[in-house]
Amino acid sequence: MESSAQDGAVPAYELIMVSYNSRSQIEGLLAGLPADIPLAIIDNARGADGLRELISGRPNARYQEGPGQGFATAANIGARSSAYDYVIFVNPDCRPTVTGLDALVSMLAAEPNIASAAATTVSGDGTVEIGTGGWEPTLRRSIVHAVGLHKVAPQAGLFARPRPYLPIKVDWTTGACMAVRVSTFKDLGGFDEQFFVYNEDVAFGRAVREYGMTQALRTDVLVQHAAGNSGAPSKEMLRLRGASMARYVAQHNGLETARGIRLALTFGYGVRALASLAKGNRGRAQEHWSYVLGITSGRASVAGRTVTRA
Repeated sequence: MESSAQDGAVPAYELIMVSYNSRSQIEGLLAGLPADIPLAIIDNARGADGLRELISGRPNARYQEGPGQGFATAANIGARSSAYDYVIFVNPDCRPTVTGLDALVSMLAAEPNIASAAATTVSGDGTVEIGTGGWEPTLRRSIVHAVGLHKVAPQAGLFARPRPYLPIKVDWTTGACMAVRVSTFKDLGGFDEQFFVYNEDVAFGRAVREYGMTQALRTDVLVQHAAGNSGAPSKEMLRLRGASMARYVAQHNGLETARGIRLALTFGYGVRALASLAKGNRGRAQEHWSYVLGITSGRASVAGRTVTRA
């Protein structure tokens, strides 16, 4: 399935999309791509919105019902069942171009020590999103993020917001639009399936570093991303984001350090909630407070089912 990288051809690859009631987003994504591009949809909604029928006429598309156990598990199913040497995980609310996708795969083909190559995600107005990549959560970085110092020292906090076309070294990259070599992905164990969603990308970055490899964040490949529009409601997702962080830091730090990280983030998002409330932005305040509930309890639910326990 792979063309020679030496002759300048881009190796063949398959797109992996994990969906949960995301048909409208996937329709928009596919509208900007060739009809014959290889793709796999792993449907965690199990056919509820007619995705099988949506792609039935596409010659290189395959559909598979997911187990409904979150992004990491479904993404692993897609990659492990792929017949291609390279796959690109693409969130339904991303809008990549073929040129950008080709650039990610070509980089992997040319540089064997790179485990993954990710695009830089941007909002609708072209502003780079914070969290397109980031660094290992430490107590120091968590305090920087909590008190807002990352705004003046952007590489000192937890989450990166790189400047377009300027290189940046990060510890992990988002899986919103990320290419991997399937053999390497399997060797690394894929995404950590104990994370329903969020922090599976941080965990993958850690596995990459421990394996002696690196990840690339391509700041010259900009992909529009409607963050928060491909899953459950935002408050539910923000609580899950906090709970996933609590679980991750508990696993990779001593008890006191983990407590310190959680306390710093609790303080930071608590202050953000109060500030939003003071400005009359009740919705934003509730989102910040949802994160606080997740980071403090280590528990979160999706559709009434508990999916994360720290």
